[in-house]
Amino acid sequence: MLGFVSMLMDISSEMIHSLLPLFMVATLGASSVAVGAVEGLAESTALIVKVFSGVLSDWLGKRKSLAVFGYALGALTKPLFAAAATIDLVLAARLLDRVGKGVRGAPRDAMVADMAPPALRGAAFGLRQSLDTVGAFVGPLIGAGLMLLWVDDFRAVFAVAVIPGLMAVALLLAGVREPAPSAAQRRGNPIRAANLKRLDAAYWRVVGLGAGATLARFSEAFLVLRAHQSGVPIALVPLVMVAMNLVYAASAYPAGRLADRISHRRLLAGGLVVLLAADLVLAVDGGWGVVVAGVVLWGVHLGMTQGLLATMVADTAPADLRGTAFGFFNLVSGVAMLAASLLAGLLWDRLGAPATFYAGAVFCLLTLGGLAWRRRLPA
Repeated sequence: MLGFVSMLMDISSEMIHSLLPLFMVATLGASSVAVGAVEGLAESTALIVKVFSGVLSDWLGKRKSLAVFGYALGALTKPLFAAAATIDLVLAARLLDRVGKGVRGAPRDAMVADMAPPALRGAAFGLRQSLDTVGAFVGPLIGAGLMLLWVDDFRAVFAVAVIPGLMAVALLLAGVREPAPSAAQRRGNPIRAANLKRLDAAYWRVVGLGAGATLARFSEAFLVLRAHQSGVPIALVPLVMVAMNLVYAASAYPAGRLADRISHRRLLAGGLVVLLAADLVLAVDGGWGVVVAGVVLWGVHLGMTQGLLATMVADTAPADLRGTAFGFFNLVSGVAMLAASLLAGLLWDRLGAPATFYAGAVFCLLTLGGLAWRRRLPA
C-alpha cells in the first residue's frame, strides 16, 4: 500500500516536474543557473526536512500521521504551479512541495523497515521504490499526452496534477495501518548525545557514500534540458523521463532482491560504475539517441543504488532510531544535492552541457575511490 501511495503522488509530481524546467526557461525566461538553483534548493529542502520528521517519528513512536501531513501538503501545492507568473512563485511552490516530501519521506522509509523482516529488507525497499518509480514514468507520460492534446499548455497540465495527489492522501488514510511499536523499543529524545552515539561508524560511512553518489548525480532537470538541447520536441521531452523511470522501476525490485543475497559494497560499486558510464555518454553531443542511452543507464544506476542505500541505512541503525537515521542520511544528501545542482547549472551556462556531465563523472570516480578505501561496510 505504501508503494501504491508513493506511485500516485509521483504521478502527480512528475506530471509537473518533467515539464517544469522547460516551463521556467521557455515561458518565464529563466536561465540555466536559475533552473539549477530552484531544483537544487527544492530537492535539498526535501532531504533536509526529513531529518526533523524522522526524529519526530522516533520520539513520538508515530509515523503514519506525519506521512499523511506530508502527502497532503504535496497534493495541495500543485495548483500553485498552474498559477505561477514569475520564477519566485515557482520557487515557493517547489519549496512547499518538497517540504511535504521531506515530512513524509523518513517516516515512510522507517515504516518499511519496521514492517519488513530483516532477511527481506532489500526486496521490501526495492518493491516500494519500484512502485514509486512506476508513478515517475506514468506521470511524464500523462504530461506528454496532455501537452500534445492541449498544444503545449503547461498550466492546464499542472492543474490536472492535483487529482492523483489527492488520491494518494486518501489511499494512505484508508489503506495503510501502522505497525504497533515494539515494547523493547526505547522512547525519548532521539538526538540526545547518548542516542546519537548509537549511530556508529558503519552508519556514517553509508551516509558519506550516499552524499558522494548525490554529488555525481545532480538534479534530473538537467536530463530534461539535455534532451531538449539534442533536438527532442518540447511536447515529447517528458518521454525521456518516462524511459529513465521505466528502466528504474524495472530494475529496482530485482536489485533489491539481489541486495539480500550479495555484498552491498559490490552492488553499490556496480551502480556507481553504471552512473559513470551514464555521465560519459551524456557528455557526448550525439543527438537524441545518445541522450536516450545515457538516460537509460541513469535509470539502471538508480535502480541498483537507491533501495540499496535505504537498506544499508536500515541495517546500520538501531530500530528505535531508524527515522532519525534516515533523516540524517537525507540531510547530508540534501546539502550535496544543492551543491551539485548549483555547480551543474554554473558549468552548463559557462562551459556547456558536456562540462556538467564530465564533472559528474569526476565525482563518481571519487566516490568509487572512497568505497574502495573504506572497505569496512555491512555485507
